[in-house]
Amino acid sequence: MHDSVRDNETAAAPEPGGEAAPDGLLDDLGRLARGVRSLFGAQLSLLAAELGLARSAVSWLLAAGLGATVAGVGLGLTLLGLIGLVLAKWFDSWIWAFVVLAVLEALVLFGAILLFRRCMHWMSLPGTRQEWRAIMRDTLQRAERDIDAGKGEV
Repeated sequence: MHDSVRDNETAAAPEPGGEAAPDGLLDDLGRLARGVRSLFGAQLSLLAAELGLARSAVSWLLAAGLGATVAGVGLGLTLLGLIGLVLAKWFDSWIWAFVVLAVLEALVLFGAILLFRRCMHWMSLPGTRQEWRAIMRDTLQRAERDIDAGKGEV
C-alpha cells in the first residue's frame, strides 16, 4: 500500500521543466473563457441589433412626423378654403368672407397666445419656488445653529 502512495505522489508531482498546472485545469479554464466569450458575444450581438433597430425607428419617426406635419398643414389650408367658400356663399361677397375669416383666425391666434402665456406661468411654479426658498433658508439656519453649537465643526 505504501508503494501506491509513492506512485500517486510521483504522478501528481510536476514534471521537471514542465508546467505546474495540470492539463485538466487548463482545459477547464479554456472552456470557461470560451463560454464567457460566447455569453457576452451573444449579449453584444443582441445589443447591436437593438441599436440598429432603434436607429431605424428614429429615422422612421422623423419621416412620419414630417408626413404628419405636411398633411396637417394641407388639411388646415383645405378647411380654411372650405370655410371661406361657405362664408362667400353666405355673404354673397368674397371680401366679407375673407374679412370674417381673418377675424376668426385672429381670435384663434389671440386665444393660442393667451393659452401659451398661461402655460408659461404654470411652468414658472411660483408657489414651488417659494417653498424651495423656505426649505433652503431653514436648512441654512439649522446648519448655522449646529456650527454655533459645536456639532457641525469640520
